Amino acid sequence: MTEATYAPDREVVEICRDMIRIDTSNYGPERGPGERAAAEHVAALLDEVGIASELFESEPGRTSVVARWEPAGVDPDVAPLLVHGHLDVVPANADDWAVPPFSGEIKDGCVWGRGAVDMKDFNAMVLSVVRARAVAGVAPRRPIRLVFTADEEAGSTKGAQWLVDHHPETVRDCTEAIGEVGGFSLTVKDDLRLYLVQTAEKGLAWLNLIADGTAGHGSMRNADNAVTELAGAVARIGSYAWPHRITEAQRAFLEAVSDAFEIELDPDEAEQTLTRLGSIARMVGATMSNTANPTMLSAGYKHNVIPGRATAAIDGRFVPGGEEEFFATISQLIGDKVRYEVVSRQPSVETQFSGALVEAMQSCLLAEDPSARAVPYLMSGGTDAKAWDRLGVRCFGFAPLRLPADLDFVGMFHGVDERVPTDALEFGARVLDRFLAVA
Repeated sequence: MTEATYAPDREVVEICRDMIRIDTSNYGPERGPGERAAAEHVAALLDEVGIASELFESEPGRTSVVARWEPAGVDPDVAPLLVHGHLDVVPANADDWAVPPFSGEIKDGCVWGRGAVDMKDFNAMVLSVVRARAVAGVAPRRPIRLVFTADEEAGSTKGAQWLVDHHPETVRDCTEAIGEVGGFSLTVKDDLRLYLVQTAEKGLAWLNLIADGTAGHGSMRNADNAVTELAGAVARIGSYAWPHRITEAQRAFLEAVSDAFEIELDPDEAEQTLTRLGSIARMVGATMSNTANPTMLSAGYKHNVIPGRATAAIDGRFVPGGEEEFFATISQLIGDKVRYEVVSRQPSVETQFSGALVEAMQSCLLAEDPSARAVPYLMSGGTDAKAWDRLGVRCFGFAPLRLPADLDFVGMFHGVDERVPTDALEFGARVLDRFLAVA
């Protein structure tokens, strides 16, 4: 088979551009265009090369795609590998961007647009590789379950979580999975790049704080002011210094950083050293402990009316093993006159950085980048892995990208002017192609 007939990276840039052009902005419940158009596009790309898929809708327009790819030549005795990505993106304000966020424009060697790194880049890599292999008749080592979900950006309720609740048969026979957010490079020096493989992610606790008080005239003294009580609770949460809780994945990452920079790294003083990592330090620093950030406030309707209720939203994240401490601390910080209600509560996810799948990641990265070293890390955010974990699937973040040393990659996630280098997309497709051959 010649390179001309089999090139797994040939289509990746154009597929990524086409997917970005399909607006799948997720504004939360009942808002946004949904994922139906993107799901139909993915299904058509698969159907074109003879891979049948099914569309599942949790409600009209909230669409996920599932395909079983088990061509002749796979090892039927090995459990399917779950390869998953989400179709939705966070909204983008076009006025803030240098290029229209749903244009898929190529500029300065990058594909620009909402979803370029979160995560239509990985979807494009997967589709480019699978299509090339299907056309050329090159089977992966094991059966592959392809899943492209709705609603990941709002907690996966109408996507992966819904599939697990209503159609667990779609992924139940999978034992391992790859998806976002991992596999991207961090340049240490010219001959060493760390590729961060996500082996764990923090749990999620979205809370509403509620303070009830006595309504009254704004000109009167009021010792039972809901706004005052809420403001105090919000200030205490926002300024609280959570103690460090170093997990196994985090410790392994810190040891890798220590070795790469040839320095002694004290976990209790790690954040100062991590600044040498550049923008990635923001994400890694957030995984050193539990966190809780106030994100929204609501109270009152008129200057001279003291409201009877005030509310606030809290984005809480807890490290593996830190959930009990998180809620106990929140209860202490809010005091007796404020209560909380849980809007969304999802567990942390963690697996070991070991086994044949990890060895395959390292070998395939090395084949494309001789300076690559795969290392585990704990991610501060959440992914669809929280859903698959409920079925016992070992989940890894492995969407390989070799990135320029000066690119603020972490800032691309949900940020303005999101973009991914075209050569990084092609690199990722080649690594992923190698990976499917041996994983």
